[in-house]
Amino acid sequence: MNAIAKPAGSVPLNAFTVDLEDWYQGLETGPEEWDGFEDRLATGTNRLLDLLDQCGVRATFFVLGYAAERAPRLVRRIHARGHEIGTHGYSHGFVYQLGPDAFARDLARSLDILRNLVDADIVGHRAPFFSITHQSPWAYRILVEHGIRYDSSVFPVRNYRYGMPDAPRTVYRTPEGLIEFPLTTLRLLGTNWPIAGGAYFRLLPYTVTRLGFIKAIRHGDPAVFYLHPWELDPGHPRLDLPRRIRWPHYYNLTRTRERLFRLLRDFTFVPMREALESSGWLGQTTENSHDRPCQ
Repeated sequence: MNAIAKPAGSVPLNAFTVDLEDWYQGLETGPEEWDGFEDRLATGTNRLLDLLDQCGVRATFFVLGYAAERAPRLVRRIHARGHEIGTHGYSHGFVYQLGPDAFARDLARSLDILRNLVDADIVGHRAPFFSITHQSPWAYRILVEHGIRYDSSVFPVRNYRYGMPDAPRTVYRTPEGLIEFPLTTLRLLGTNWPIAGGAYFRLLPYTVTRLGFIKAIRHGDPAVFYLHPWELDPGHPRLDLPRRIRWPHYYNLTRTRERLFRLLRDFTFVPMREALESSGWLGQTTENSHDRPCQ
């Protein structure tokens, strides 16, 4: 893996990212069940868009192809408001369970949908459940073959569904030439602790996320934050689920907006592509002005 080149005296730009999927699509339910669930994608997404507008922040939305098919106007609205569109695959399946052929088909299907919706290059990818792991190294080749230039699927932690704890903790290039932007972790007691967003943002005290981001920035590394729209929709349905799924999904949802506002006030964020361009990873400096934190 190639280490990141840090320009002398540079201040890294942090990336704000959104996994655009509905509330039931991360609960390990299959697509064959999804028609039976209430559609609430626009509820949380519109709340998030309004908050990002209020704070002058643009983000990268990794859009699930299934969701884009059913909410094309919402995806166009996100793009029209200045946010980057990336792909989150089509069916929200674990990459390492799909296998190379099915993953390639799933990725191609999602890209076809997104490229027909927005007039922009789709060059970023995030795997559902961060499921590019040591079980699926072939995924990088397939991403490159489909025109993907950067990926943000590696979480350098141990988790029963995902994780590569021995992976680099900051941006690197894979042997296939793909740029990998891993999720931010806090290194304590010889262990990588997940703090980058999602359930961790609601389960842990805000000061833990803040500390991890400050440590990364002081080291000259960009931090990455992620969120799902349903985390701003605490009124979405509650299912009877195994505790390991139910607890992190529903815990502290009523505090998400308050904490998110604080994060946007404390740190500066840009879309992931812009963060990579500014540090030279994509070989092009963006002409857009940098976003300013919430006041």
